Amino acid sequence: MDGPTPHPGLEQRLAAELKQLRAEDLYRVRRAVEGGHGVALTVQGKPCINFCSNDYLGLAADPRLAEAAKRALDASGTGSGASALVSGYNREHARLEEELAEFLQRPRVLLFSTGWAANLGVLRALLRRDDVLVADELNHASLIDGGRLSGAECVRVPHGNLGGFGRALREARDAGRQALLVTDAVFSMDGDLADLPALSTLCEAYEGNLMVDDAHGFGVLGERGQGSLDLLSHPAAPLPPPLVHVATLGKSLGAAGAFVAGSDTLIEYLIQRARSWVFSTAPPPAIAAAARAALRIVQAEPQRREALHANIHRFRSGAAQLGLNLSSSETPIQPLVLGAAERALSLSRHLYEQGYWVAAIRPPTVPRGTSRLRITLSAAHTSGQIDGLLEALADGLRQVNSDQWLVASKGETTASTNHWPLTTSH
Repeated sequence: MDGPTPHPGLEQRLAAELKQLRAEDLYRVRRAVEGGHGVALTVQGKPCINFCSNDYLGLAADPRLAEAAKRALDASGTGSGASALVSGYNREHARLEEELAEFLQRPRVLLFSTGWAANLGVLRALLRRDDVLVADELNHASLIDGGRLSGAECVRVPHGNLGGFGRALREARDAGRQALLVTDAVFSMDGDLADLPALSTLCEAYEGNLMVDDAHGFGVLGERGQGSLDLLSHPAAPLPPPLVHVATLGKSLGAAGAFVAGSDTLIEYLIQRARSWVFSTAPPPAIAAAARAALRIVQAEPQRREALHANIHRFRSGAAQLGLNLSSSETPIQPLVLGAAERALSLSRHLYEQGYWVAAIRPPTVPRGTSRLRITLSAAHTSGQIDGLLEALADGLRQVNSDQWLVASKGETTASTNHWPLTTSH
Protein backbone atom coordinates (compact mmCIF):
# COMPACT_ATOMS: atom_id res chain seq x y z
CA MET A 1 0.00 0.00 0.00
CA ASP A 2 1.37 3.37 -0.99
CA GLY A 3 2.07 5.89 1.74
CA PRO A 4 0.49 9.32 1.95
CA THR A 5 1.30 11.78 -0.81
CA PRO A 6 2.62 15.27 -0.09
CA HIS A 7 -0.01 17.95 0.28
CA PRO A 8 -0.70 18.92 -3.34
CA GLY A 9 -1.54 22.54 -2.55
CA LEU A 10 1.79 23.23 -0.87
CA GLU A 11 3.80 21.35 -3.52
CA GLN A 12 2.09 23.31 -6.28
CA ARG A 13 2.70 26.61 -4.53
CA LEU A 14 6.41 25.87 -4.09
CA ALA A 15 6.77 24.79 -7.72
CA ALA A 16 5.03 27.96 -8.91
CA GLU A 17 7.29 30.18 -6.81
CA LEU A 18 10.42 28.42 -8.09
CA LYS A 19 9.20 28.91 -11.65
CA GLN A 20 8.68 32.62 -10.97
CA LEU A 21 12.19 32.98 -9.53
CA ARG A 22 13.65 31.45 -12.70
CA ALA A 23 11.57 33.77 -14.89
CA GLU A 24 12.82 36.84 -12.99
CA ASP A 25 16.49 35.74 -13.08
CA LEU A 26 16.44 35.42 -9.29
CA TYR A 27 16.97 31.66 -9.05
CA ARG A 28 20.10 30.75 -7.10
CA VAL A 29 22.46 27.85 -7.73
CA ARG A 30 25.28 26.51 -5.58
CA ARG A 31 28.68 25.94 -7.16
CA ALA A 32 31.04 23.42 -5.60
CA VAL A 33 34.60 24.55 -4.87
CA GLU A 34 37.48 22.12 -4.77
CA GLY A 35 40.38 22.52 -2.38
CA GLY A 36 41.12 25.56 -0.26
CA HIS A 37 38.98 28.67 -0.37
CA GLY A 38 41.72 31.15 -1.18
CA VAL A 39 42.26 33.57 -4.06
CA ALA A 40 43.02 30.80 -6.55
CA LEU A 41 40.42 28.04 -6.52
CA THR A 42 38.58 25.57 -8.70
CA VAL A 43 34.86 26.12 -9.25
CA GLN A 44 33.05 23.13 -10.73
CA GLY A 45 36.27 21.97 -12.36
CA LYS A 46 37.28 25.39 -13.73
CA PRO A 47 40.30 27.24 -12.27
CA CYS A 48 39.27 30.75 -11.20
CA ILE A 49 40.56 33.81 -9.41
CA ASN A 50 38.15 34.55 -6.57
CA PHE A 51 36.88 38.13 -6.32
CA CYS A 52 33.72 37.51 -4.27
CA SER A 53 35.06 36.13 -0.98
CA ASN A 54 35.10 37.79 2.45
CA ASP A 55 38.61 36.41 3.05
CA TYR A 56 39.98 39.94 3.18
CA LEU A 57 43.40 39.15 4.65
CA GLY A 58 44.00 35.92 2.73
CA LEU A 59 43.96 33.73 5.86
CA ALA A 60 41.30 31.15 4.92
CA ALA A 61 43.90 28.97 3.20
CA ASP A 62 46.87 29.92 5.39
CA PRO A 63 48.68 26.72 6.48
CA ARG A 64 49.29 28.13 9.96
CA LEU A 65 45.57 28.12 10.67
CA ALA A 66 45.30 24.56 9.39
CA GLU A 67 48.20 23.46 11.59
CA ALA A 68 46.60 25.02 14.66
CA ALA A 69 43.33 23.27 13.85
CA LYS A 70 45.14 19.93 13.36
CA ARG A 71 46.79 20.19 16.76
CA ALA A 72 43.43 20.90 18.36
CA LEU A 73 41.87 17.98 16.46
CA ASP A 74 44.50 15.66 17.87
CA ALA A 75 43.96 16.99 21.37
CA SER A 76 40.18 17.52 21.43
CA GLY A 77 38.60 15.61 18.54
CA THR A 78 36.14 16.86 15.94
CA GLY A 79 33.10 17.95 17.91
CA SER A 80 32.31 19.65 21.19
CA GLY A 81 29.47 17.22 21.89
CA ALA A 82 27.10 19.59 23.68
CA SER A 83 26.15 23.18 24.31
CA ALA A 84 28.62 25.37 26.18
CA LEU A 85 26.51 25.27 29.34
CA VAL A 86 26.52 21.47 29.42
CA SER A 87 29.90 20.02 28.44
CA GLY A 88 30.82 21.69 25.14
CA TYR A 89 32.92 24.58 26.49
CA ASN A 90 36.49 23.63 25.61
CA ARG A 91 39.66 25.32 26.80
CA GLU A 92 40.22 26.44 23.20
CA HIS A 93 36.96 28.38 23.36
CA ALA A 94 37.93 30.00 26.64
CA ARG A 95 41.35 31.02 25.34
CA LEU A 96 39.88 32.56 22.20
CA GLU A 97 37.37 34.58 24.22
CA GLU A 98 40.14 35.82 26.50
CA GLU A 99 42.43 36.79 23.61
CA LEU A 100 39.65 38.55 21.70
CA ALA A 101 38.70 40.55 24.80
CA GLU A 102 42.30 41.57 25.31
CA PHE A 103 42.73 42.52 21.64
CA LEU A 104 39.61 44.70 21.66
CA GLN A 105 40.26 46.01 25.18
CA ARG A 106 36.78 44.97 26.32
CA PRO A 107 35.92 43.24 29.61
CA ARG A 108 34.39 40.08 28.13
CA VAL A 109 33.69 38.22 24.90
CA LEU A 110 31.18 35.44 24.20
CA LEU A 111 31.58 33.08 21.22
CA PHE A 112 28.65 32.15 18.97
CA SER A 113 28.48 29.53 16.21
CA THR A 114 27.66 32.15 13.51
CA GLY A 115 27.11 35.86 13.11
CA TRP A 116 23.46 35.12 12.40
CA ALA A 117 23.14 33.30 15.73
CA ALA A 118 24.89 36.15 17.54
CA ASN A 119 22.57 38.86 16.22
CA LEU A 120 19.39 36.86 16.72
CA GLY A 121 20.47 35.79 20.20
CA VAL A 122 21.41 39.29 21.32
CA LEU A 123 18.33 41.08 20.01
CA ARG A 124 15.86 38.54 21.30
CA ALA A 125 17.55 38.45 24.70
CA LEU A 126 17.88 42.21 25.23
CA LEU A 127 14.63 43.58 23.81
CA ARG A 128 11.13 43.45 25.25
CA ARG A 129 7.79 44.19 23.62
CA ASP A 130 7.61 47.73 24.96
CA ASP A 131 11.14 48.56 23.76
CA VAL A 132 12.07 50.29 20.50
CA LEU A 133 14.62 48.97 18.01
CA VAL A 134 15.99 51.72 15.76
CA ALA A 135 17.70 50.22 12.72
CA ASP A 136 19.31 51.32 9.48
CA GLU A 137 17.23 50.05 6.56
CA LEU A 138 20.30 48.45 4.94
CA ASN A 139 21.30 46.42 8.00
CA HIS A 140 22.17 42.77 7.50
CA ALA A 141 19.24 40.35 7.31
CA SER A 142 20.22 38.79 10.65
CA LEU A 143 19.67 42.13 12.37
CA ILE A 144 16.33 42.58 10.64
CA ASP A 145 15.13 39.09 11.56
CA GLY A 146 16.48 39.39 15.09
CA GLY A 147 14.50 42.57 15.56
CA ARG A 148 11.32 40.94 14.31
CA LEU A 149 11.77 37.94 16.61
CA SER A 150 12.36 40.19 19.60
CA GLY A 151 8.79 41.48 19.54
CA ALA A 152 9.97 45.07 20.07
CA GLU A 153 8.69 47.92 17.94
CA CYS A 154 11.04 48.17 14.94
CA VAL A 155 11.72 51.59 13.41
CA ARG A 156 13.66 51.30 10.14
CA VAL A 157 15.46 54.52 9.32
CA PRO A 158 16.52 55.48 5.75
CA HIS A 159 20.14 54.54 5.19
CA GLY A 160 22.49 56.83 7.08
CA ASN A 161 19.76 59.38 7.90
CA LEU A 162 20.99 60.93 11.14
CA GLY A 163 17.88 63.05 11.46
CA GLY A 164 15.73 59.95 11.30
CA PHE A 165 17.82 58.20 13.94
CA GLY A 166 17.63 61.23 16.21
CA ARG A 167 13.84 61.55 15.90
CA ALA A 168 13.27 57.87 16.67
CA LEU A 169 15.53 57.98 19.72
CA ARG A 170 13.97 61.21 20.99
CA GLU A 171 10.45 59.86 20.63
CA ALA A 172 11.39 56.68 22.50
CA ARG A 173 12.96 58.70 25.32
CA ASP A 174 10.01 61.07 25.60
CA ALA A 175 7.68 58.07 25.83
CA GLY A 176 9.79 56.53 28.58
CA ARG A 177 10.75 53.53 26.43
CA GLN A 178 14.08 51.75 26.24
CA ALA A 179 15.71 52.19 22.79
CA LEU A 180 18.45 50.20 21.09
CA LEU A 181 20.01 51.63 17.92
CA VAL A 182 21.53 48.86 15.81
CA THR A 183 23.70 49.29 12.71
CA ASP A 184 26.21 47.56 10.51
CA ALA A 185 29.59 49.26 10.79
CA VAL A 186 30.51 48.36 7.20
CA PHE A 187 27.45 47.69 5.05
CA SER A 188 27.96 44.37 3.36
CA MET A 189 26.48 45.13 -0.07
CA ASP A 190 27.68 48.72 -0.53
CA GLY A 191 30.93 48.80 1.44
CA ASP A 192 30.23 52.19 3.03
CA LEU A 193 30.71 52.93 6.72
CA ALA A 194 28.14 53.98 9.28
CA ASP A 195 28.78 57.32 10.97
CA LEU A 196 29.50 55.69 14.32
CA PRO A 197 30.68 58.88 16.06
CA ALA A 198 27.42 60.66 15.19
CA LEU A 199 25.29 57.65 16.13
CA SER A 200 27.11 57.33 19.43
CA THR A 201 26.49 61.02 20.14
CA LEU A 202 22.78 60.62 19.36
CA CYS A 203 22.50 57.66 21.71
CA GLU A 204 24.16 59.64 24.47
CA ALA A 205 21.94 62.68 23.89
CA TYR A 206 18.67 60.71 23.85
CA GLU A 207 19.52 58.00 26.40
CA GLY A 208 19.64 55.22 23.82
CA ASN A 209 21.93 52.23 23.57
CA LEU A 210 24.14 51.32 20.61
CA MET A 211 24.73 47.91 19.02
CA VAL A 212 27.33 47.67 16.23
CA ASP A 213 27.85 44.71 13.90
CA ASP A 214 31.41 45.04 12.59
CA ALA A 215 31.52 41.79 10.64
CA HIS A 216 33.30 43.38 7.67
CA GLY A 217 35.52 45.78 9.59
CA PHE A 218 37.01 43.56 12.29
CA GLY A 219 40.59 42.60 11.45
CA VAL A 220 40.63 44.93 8.43
CA LEU A 221 40.08 48.49 9.61
CA GLY A 222 41.98 50.57 12.12
CA GLU A 223 45.68 50.86 12.87
CA ARG A 224 45.80 47.45 14.59
CA GLY A 225 42.90 45.81 12.80
CA GLN A 226 40.54 46.31 15.72
CA GLY A 227 37.84 47.43 13.31
CA SER A 228 35.55 50.32 12.48
CA LEU A 229 35.30 51.63 16.03
CA ASP A 230 39.07 52.10 16.15
CA LEU A 231 39.20 53.58 12.66
CA LEU A 232 36.56 56.22 13.41
CA SER A 233 37.78 57.11 16.88
CA HIS A 234 39.69 60.40 17.09
CA PRO A 235 42.55 60.57 19.63
CA ALA A 236 41.23 63.89 20.95
CA ALA A 237 37.71 62.49 21.32
CA PRO A 238 37.82 58.69 21.71
CA LEU A 239 34.72 56.86 20.55
CA PRO A 240 33.05 55.22 23.56
CA PRO A 241 32.50 51.49 23.16
CA PRO A 242 28.94 50.49 22.22
CA LEU A 243 26.82 48.45 24.59
CA VAL A 244 27.00 45.54 22.13
CA HIS A 245 29.90 44.91 19.72
CA VAL A 246 29.41 41.98 17.31
CA ALA A 247 31.96 40.67 14.81
CA THR A 248 32.67 37.45 12.95
CA LEU A 249 35.60 35.06 12.68
CA GLY A 250 34.83 33.76 9.18
CA LYS A 251 35.84 36.84 7.21
CA SER A 252 39.15 38.56 7.96
CA LEU A 253 40.20 35.76 10.35
CA GLY A 254 39.58 33.01 7.80
CA ALA A 255 37.91 30.66 10.30
CA ALA A 256 34.24 30.45 11.37
CA GLY A 257 31.91 31.68 14.06
CA ALA A 258 31.25 35.04 15.69
CA PHE A 259 31.47 36.82 19.01
CA VAL A 260 29.86 39.50 21.13
CA ALA A 261 32.10 41.86 23.11
CA GLY A 262 30.82 43.94 25.99
CA SER A 263 30.61 44.42 29.72
CA ASP A 264 30.65 41.64 32.26
CA THR A 265 26.96 42.30 32.92
CA LEU A 266 26.05 42.02 29.22
CA ILE A 267 27.97 38.79 28.67
CA GLU A 268 26.62 37.15 31.83
CA TYR A 269 23.08 38.07 30.80
CA LEU A 270 23.57 36.60 27.31
CA ILE A 271 24.89 33.38 28.84
CA GLN A 272 21.60 33.11 30.71
CA ARG A 273 19.17 34.37 28.07
CA ALA A 274 20.53 34.24 24.49
CA ARG A 275 18.59 31.26 23.16
CA SER A 276 20.70 30.81 20.02
CA TRP A 277 23.73 30.36 22.32
CA VAL A 278 22.15 28.45 25.21
CA PHE A 279 20.53 25.81 22.98
CA SER A 280 23.26 25.39 20.34
CA THR A 281 26.08 22.86 20.32
CA ALA A 282 29.35 24.70 20.91
CA PRO A 283 31.61 25.13 17.84
CA PRO A 284 34.37 22.55 17.31
CA PRO A 285 37.44 23.36 19.41
CA ALA A 286 39.60 23.14 16.27
CA ILE A 287 37.78 26.12 14.76
CA ALA A 288 38.53 28.18 17.86
CA ALA A 289 42.18 27.16 17.65
CA ALA A 290 42.34 28.27 14.00
CA ALA A 291 40.76 31.62 14.89
CA ARG A 292 43.32 32.11 17.69
CA ALA A 293 46.12 31.54 15.20
CA ALA A 294 44.55 34.05 12.81
CA LEU A 295 44.19 36.65 15.56
CA ARG A 296 47.90 36.38 16.31
CA ILE A 297 48.68 36.86 12.59
CA VAL A 298 46.45 39.94 12.42
CA GLN A 299 48.45 41.50 15.24
CA ALA A 300 51.89 40.38 14.06
CA GLU A 301 51.54 41.11 10.33
CA PRO A 302 50.15 44.61 9.70
CA GLN A 303 51.58 44.34 6.19
CA ARG A 304 48.52 42.28 5.28
CA ARG A 305 46.25 45.26 5.90
CA GLU A 306 48.71 47.47 4.02
CA ALA A 307 48.62 45.09 1.04
CA LEU A 308 44.83 45.06 1.13
CA HIS A 309 44.70 48.86 1.17
CA ALA A 310 47.11 48.97 -1.79
CA ASN A 311 44.96 46.48 -3.72
CA ILE A 312 41.82 48.52 -3.09
CA HIS A 313 43.58 51.65 -4.33
CA ARG A 314 44.86 49.83 -7.43
CA PHE A 315 41.43 48.48 -8.28
CA ARG A 316 39.68 51.82 -7.82
CA SER A 317 42.35 53.71 -9.77
CA GLY A 318 42.18 51.21 -12.61
CA ALA A 319 38.38 51.35 -12.63
CA ALA A 320 38.49 55.13 -12.88
CA GLN A 321 40.92 54.95 -15.82
CA LEU A 322 38.59 52.53 -17.61
CA GLY A 323 35.54 54.63 -16.83
CA LEU A 324 33.85 52.04 -14.62
CA ASN A 325 31.27 53.68 -12.40
CA LEU A 326 31.91 52.36 -8.91
CA SER A 327 30.42 53.51 -5.63
CA SER A 328 32.41 55.62 -3.17
CA SER A 329 33.43 52.65 -1.00
CA GLU A 330 37.00 52.67 0.30
CA THR A 331 36.67 49.24 1.96
CA PRO A 332 37.37 45.82 0.38
CA ILE A 333 33.74 45.71 -0.79
CA GLN A 334 33.51 47.33 -4.25
CA PRO A 335 30.00 47.03 -5.74
CA LEU A 336 29.35 47.59 -9.43
CA VAL A 337 25.61 48.26 -9.63
CA LEU A 338 24.07 47.11 -12.92
CA GLY A 339 20.36 47.46 -12.21
CA ALA A 340 18.65 44.51 -13.85
CA ALA A 341 19.27 41.01 -12.54
CA GLU A 342 19.77 39.74 -16.10
CA ARG A 343 22.69 42.13 -16.66
CA ALA A 344 24.36 41.16 -13.43
CA LEU A 345 24.05 37.47 -14.32
CA SER A 346 25.36 38.03 -17.84
CA LEU A 347 28.43 39.89 -16.66
CA SER A 348 29.07 37.32 -13.93
CA ARG A 349 28.93 34.52 -16.53
CA HIS A 350 31.31 36.42 -18.81
CA LEU A 351 33.83 36.84 -16.01
CA TYR A 352 33.57 33.17 -15.09
CA GLU A 353 34.36 32.21 -18.67
CA GLN A 354 37.46 34.41 -18.44
CA GLY A 355 38.54 32.73 -15.18
CA TYR A 356 37.26 35.29 -12.65
CA TRP A 357 34.64 34.36 -10.09
CA VAL A 358 32.41 37.28 -9.10
CA ALA A 359 28.91 36.36 -7.98
CA ALA A 360 25.87 38.33 -9.12
CA ILE A 361 23.95 39.77 -6.16
CA ARG A 362 20.23 40.10 -6.78
CA PRO A 363 17.00 40.70 -4.81
CA PRO A 364 16.08 40.04 -2.09
CA THR A 365 19.69 40.49 -0.95
CA VAL A 366 19.63 43.97 -2.49
CA PRO A 367 16.64 46.15 -3.45
CA ARG A 368 15.00 45.60 -6.82
CA GLY A 369 16.66 47.53 -9.60
CA THR A 370 20.06 47.46 -7.88
CA SER A 371 21.41 44.03 -8.87
CA ARG A 372 25.18 44.15 -8.89
CA LEU A 373 28.52 42.48 -8.89
CA ARG A 374 29.88 42.62 -5.35
CA ILE A 375 33.60 42.67 -6.07
CA THR A 376 35.75 42.06 -3.01
CA LEU A 377 39.49 42.53 -2.65
CA SER A 378 41.95 40.48 -0.63
CA ALA A 379 45.47 41.10 0.60
CA ALA A 380 46.38 37.93 -1.32
CA HIS A 381 45.41 39.28 -4.76
CA THR A 382 48.30 40.13 -7.05
CA SER A 383 48.54 43.25 -9.19
CA GLY A 384 48.22 41.11 -12.32
CA GLN A 385 45.03 39.48 -11.07
CA ILE A 386 43.46 42.88 -10.32
CA ASP A 387 44.47 44.30 -13.69
CA GLY A 388 43.14 41.19 -15.44
CA LEU A 389 39.78 41.52 -13.67
CA LEU A 390 39.50 45.17 -14.70
CA GLU A 391 40.12 44.31 -18.35
CA ALA A 392 37.58 41.49 -18.21
CA LEU A 393 35.03 43.81 -16.59
CA ALA A 394 35.42 46.48 -19.26
CA ASP A 395 35.14 43.90 -22.03
CA GLY A 396 32.17 42.19 -20.40
CA LEU A 397 30.27 45.43 -19.93
CA ARG A 398 30.58 46.15 -23.63
CA GLN A 399 29.35 42.67 -24.48
CA VAL A 400 26.25 42.88 -22.30
CA ASN A 401 25.38 46.30 -23.78
CA SER A 402 25.73 48.09 -20.45
CA ASP A 403 27.61 51.14 -21.66
CA GLN A 404 25.25 53.36 -19.69
CA TRP A 405 27.08 52.14 -16.60
CA LEU A 406 30.27 53.76 -17.83
CA VAL A 407 30.83 57.32 -16.72
CA ALA A 408 30.61 59.96 -19.40
CA SER A 409 34.27 60.89 -19.28
CA LYS A 410 36.97 58.25 -19.01
CA GLY A 411 39.15 58.77 -16.01
CA GLU A 412 36.38 60.46 -14.01
CA THR A 413 35.91 58.91 -10.57
CA THR A 414 33.01 58.89 -8.14
CA ALA A 415 35.28 58.58 -5.11
CA SER A 416 33.88 60.33 -2.06
CA THR A 417 35.74 63.15 -0.35
CA ASN A 418 35.15 61.26 2.89
CA HIS A 419 38.16 59.00 2.44
CA TRP A 420 38.55 56.45 5.22
CA PRO A 421 42.13 55.07 5.26
CA LEU A 422 42.24 51.42 6.21
CA THR A 423 45.31 51.40 8.39
CA THR A 424 45.28 54.65 10.35
CA SER A 425 42.93 56.11 12.91
CA HIS A 426 40.79 59.00 11.75
